[in-house]
Amino acid sequence: MCGIVGYVGKEDSAPILIDGLRRLEYRGYDSAGLAVHDGERIQVVRAVGKLRELEKAVGAAPLPGSLGIGHTRWATHGRPSEINAHPHVAGKVAVIHNGIIENHMPLRERLEKGGSEIVSDTDTEIVAHLIDEQLRKGGDLLASVRGALAQVEGAYAIAVTSQDEPDRLVVAKSASPLVLGLGEGENFCGSDIPALLPYTKRVIVLEDGQLAVLTRETVEISTLEGAPVEAEVRTIDWSPMMAEKAGYKHFMLKEIFEQPRAIEDTLRGRLDREHGDITGAELGLADEHVPGIERVYLVACGTSHHAAMAGRYYFESLTGLPTSVELASELRARDPVIGPGDLVIAISQSGETLDTLMAAKLAKEKGARVLAIANVMGSAIPRMADGELYTRAGPEIGVASTKCFTAQLAALLMLAVYLGRRRGRLSPERTAELVEAMARLSHQMRDVLQGTRQLVMNLARRHVDARDVLFLGRGLNFPIALEGALKLKEISYVHAEGYASGEMKHGPIALIDSAVPVVVLVPQDECRDKSMGNLQEAKARGGRIIAIATESDDEVHQLSDDVVEIPAAGSELTPFLTVLPLQLYAYYVADFKGTDVDQPRNLAKTVTVE
Repeated sequence: MCGIVGYVGKEDSAPILIDGLRRLEYRGYDSAGLAVHDGERIQVVRAVGKLRELEKAVGAAPLPGSLGIGHTRWATHGRPSEINAHPHVAGKVAVIHNGIIENHMPLRERLEKGGSEIVSDTDTEIVAHLIDEQLRKGGDLLASVRGALAQVEGAYAIAVTSQDEPDRLVVAKSASPLVLGLGEGENFCGSDIPALLPYTKRVIVLEDGQLAVLTRETVEISTLEGAPVEAEVRTIDWSPMMAEKAGYKHFMLKEIFEQPRAIEDTLRGRLDREHGDITGAELGLADEHVPGIERVYLVACGTSHHAAMAGRYYFESLTGLPTSVELASELRARDPVIGPGDLVIAISQSGETLDTLMAAKLAKEKGARVLAIANVMGSAIPRMADGELYTRAGPEIGVASTKCFTAQLAALLMLAVYLGRRRGRLSPERTAELVEAMARLSHQMRDVLQGTRQLVMNLARRHVDARDVLFLGRGLNFPIALEGALKLKEISYVHAEGYASGEMKHGPIALIDSAVPVVVLVPQDECRDKSMGNLQEAKARGGRIIAIATESDDEVHQLSDDVVEIPAAGSELTPFLTVLPLQLYAYYVADFKGTDVDQPRNLAKTVTVE
């Protein structure tokens, strides 16, 4: 996720912009830039790498002026480079942008045919050219931004300045965050509150479909259609660190609640709801690759390995391809039978996990096609792979992965649907049904997070002293049981084990007594009835049953000590919902125990050693 800062006032803007960008560094970035209006013209300085590189560039080419915009870019379209860094300029306009313009390719083609010279690989430059095109037709900056955004589909938060209007910034948003800061003789904008806190505590949170014109003395807000808006001014009483965490106590809790947005961003531009299909352009595979795939290997470590296990269910049921799940460290420990005809999907949040990287290189040497699923643009595994599919979870600060896990699930489900449709395994009707279910998913996830938070917190408080916890699941929810146990172990240091429910009689049942909470995943899917049998067996041994179940399942309520409900969803979608209470449970147990939630002992965010 990118960082946006804008300023109009009486002070030199460049130091304020750089300071604001530094307060947004936690969002992650690979390049940065400023555009400052000196009263006569706009000057732009951009640099690849950390903010210190931008500061050096500004030191070498000072930017005087009291109106400006600043940006830190985390690459989505186009690799990290100075030419792809923001701000982007077209004619007399400079633009910074956070989000994804879904229809940027057809817009690009039209603009280039009309004579526009587009020099970067980004979707953002398209917005600059659209605004410039409108300006050349006549009208002011605000009208031109309106006209440009009427042609845009997707998510955006933008800030725009024009050479002809040295005293005004125009900003707008849709599905990407943007906050206005109100000062005395100066006003601000930012993608997050931390950028504004040193200068003002009075903020306005823009809503989707709104624009604002900022001058030194005024902030005027309207809709895209031009209707004026009376916005609520809020006073923020946060410390800078609290602001970085958006008011949450820990980054992990913030990231748990960011998952609906992470899913939206990962799916955005890849779901073709109009035609009921998956768009293959950014999946790292093309239609011509599909016929040659005979087998799939999913290779990963840790939490990503649990996502891979769920992915196996997707690939086998939706594509009909034989699919194996491999721990990357174990794959390297033998001479695997991999070769041409195999698609090896290497999954890593950071894209730098050494075991996964080396396993992918081994597969490539053996002639397999390697596809990377990663969250960090330009990281090592995508660079060596034949194709890459980036999740768009945004930077994940907490060591225990949450939003990157569900974003990986979304990427794997999309890939499976894409392949299943092209292999003839999925009908057009079934494909359209899955596409629509994925489009609704983020709303269901929000409902689960908001609706279960207090209940799960109370359960964690009640069971905080439990020394052992069992997690049971079947089918797609078996890897979710493993993930729930891993999260609890990672951050609370409680002994927890995840098991396939059908394996309970093969050993784990001996562990169950009245001191052991047993978390049973029993959503309404094809495994539900068998899972109910396992729940009853655990109950008969005195276990304290915490069930994660589909709403209004009376039988589950009768047999369980506590029930956390999720909304009804297709089988393929239940893992996205059942994992959320498990993440919350792990978080609150750890918080009540007083452990270091974001930096648990002995663990690192990225494992780059063997």
